[in-house]
Amino acid sequence: MRIHQSGRALLSACIVAAVGAFGTTVMAQDSEDWIGTWTASAQPVWAPDFLAPPKVPRNFWNQTVRELAHVSIGGSKVRLLLTNEYTSHPVTIGAVHVAISNKGASILLGSDRAVTFDGKASITIPPGAPALSDPVDLTVAPLSDLAVSFYLPNVTPVETMHWEGRQTAYIAAGDKTAAPDFKPDSTMTAKVFLSEILVDAPADPRAVVTFGDSITDGDGSTVDANHRWPDDLAQRLSERKIAVLNQGISGEKVLSDRMGVNALARFDRDVLDQPHAAVVTMMMGINDIGWPESVLAPNDKVPTAEQVIAGHQQIIARAHLHHLRIVGATLTPFEDTFHGTPLFGYYSEEKEKVREAVNKWIRESGAYDAVADFDAVVRDPANPKHLKAEYDSGDHLHPNDAGYAAMANSIDIDALLGNKK
Repeated sequence: MRIHQSGRALLSACIVAAVGAFGTTVMAQDSEDWIGTWTASAQPVWAPDFLAPPKVPRNFWNQTVRELAHVSIGGSKVRLLLTNEYTSHPVTIGAVHVAISNKGASILLGSDRAVTFDGKASITIPPGAPALSDPVDLTVAPLSDLAVSFYLPNVTPVETMHWEGRQTAYIAAGDKTAAPDFKPDSTMTAKVFLSEILVDAPADPRAVVTFGDSITDGDGSTVDANHRWPDDLAQRLSERKIAVLNQGISGEKVLSDRMGVNALARFDRDVLDQPHAAVVTMMMGINDIGWPESVLAPNDKVPTAEQVIAGHQQIIARAHLHHLRIVGATLTPFEDTFHGTPLFGYYSEEKEKVREAVNKWIRESGAYDAVADFDAVVRDPANPKHLKAEYDSGDHLHPNDAGYAAMANSIDIDALLGNKK
């Protein structure tokens, strides 16, 4: 069971509980406008028959989880959107706090704020549902880091997550949500519970949603360094106060499920439902091409270019139906992907021909409003089927920090936003 619309409908609710400056709870009309500044797309925790480790504990019990989030634009107030989307049972969160992150598990003194839901400190989220917090008075600088802490009093199985978090989360026994610092009992790099942070919207609010797979999610970038290409793009757009929302999922495919639901299934939730979304970038299809006939999907057949392109056309049509500008990103080189590992077989010459045909269509069809030619940016001129050595994270599929920076810096901002020159 997945509920998409109800979480976003909460954004326009007329009556919410607001926390006063002295901690009293009052009922007030929420006439403010909100925009996302950070996102992490929800995924179901997969069954043990899949080779990738889930990176999350089997459950939590009487524990605090402190997660970090690198925001794009700032504001004077924040709201949190939590998710229980793929969980088969209610989840009770005993307390939630938000603060400015300092270093590691510590927070900036004086920045800690208790988060409420309809004026209450705790909330039970039904299966498949989101939960939107009340507004919290907290001044957040653009491109800064927030610490969001959850206390789980009950045995809480983990069934919903965001796998490729690329930021350390800190786990400790007891309720440490208000603690200025604590020594963690364990850590993880996946995300749980938190799917979005919103801020009060600036004038002329606009968001760019980066919709993609692991290369958008930042696989191969340095953990805790915020060097995914959407992070670098957010830095370029910061002075314009344009939000960048990273809706990448590692292992994501256009046409089928596994590490997350397929792109066509999650497009409404992750893109169309975003308040003030103006532009979406689409970089996806390499997993559709690479997974089949490898250990990841040994019984699947390699799709034709026409099948992958048909999925892209559906995404484009739905974006245009909602008056969103959509920018297509070419698929980057992948020769020798996972060489020397059990995953070798992700690449073949047959698959390379499909990638090249899809890229030719992205570049030349005119179906996209603009094109970000990431393939041209990161490929080796001497071997266009392969990443440049200086941009290769080591697995020959995912760029490193320098590769992601080159991708973000190659984007023509006027073409991205549709500005007339």
